[in-house]
Amino acid sequence: MRAMPQLQRLRPDHAPALLVFERQNRAYFAASVPDRGDDYFAHFGARLDALLAEQAAGVCLFHVLVDSAGEVLGRVNLVDVADGSAELGYRIAERAAGRGLATAGVREACALAAGEYGLSGLRAATTLDNAASRTVLARTGFTPCGEVELGGRPGLRFERKLDDEQGRRLP
Repeated sequence: MRAMPQLQRLRPDHAPALLVFERQNRAYFAASVPDRGDDYFAHFGARLDALLAEQAAGVCLFHVLVDSAGEVLGRVNLVDVADGSAELGYRIAERAAGRGLATAGVREACALAAGEYGLSGLRAATTLDNAASRTVLARTGFTPCGEVELGGRPGLRFERKLDDEQGRRLP
C-alpha cells in the first residue's frame, strides 16, 4: 500500500516539484478555477519568493502535499490570515484526484489552523459546477454561507468554525 502524501509547509526546495505540478495540471485546473496566466510561469521563481515572504510575515500559510518520491500532488493554502481566520484554497493533481487527497489535506490544514496557527475560523469558495470541491468542503465541516462570483462564474462561499465558545477544538 502506498503511503499517503505528507502535508508540508512550502519551502524554497519545493520549487522544482511545485513548478512541474503547476505546469502538468494547468489545463486541468483551468477547467474549474481561473487560470494563473503565462506571467505566473514566466516569473515563477520571483512569484515563489514573494509567497515565501508572505508566509514569513504570517500573512499566508502555504502547504504542499508531497509523495514519498518528492512529487507535489497538491496544494492546500491558508491566505489572508487576519483576525483569527483565513481563506482556504486547495488543488490536487489530475492524476491524484478522486483518492481522498483533497479531503485529507483540508482536514490536516484545519487541524493545523486550529492548533499550530491559532485560528478560530476558515472561509472557502468554489464554483457551483465544481461538485468535487463542494463535496470536500462538506466532508471537512464547512457550511455554505452565501453566493459569490469566481472568475465570472457563479459560486458558493463556505465557512468553518474551528473552535467552540470555550475555545475547545471542534472535530
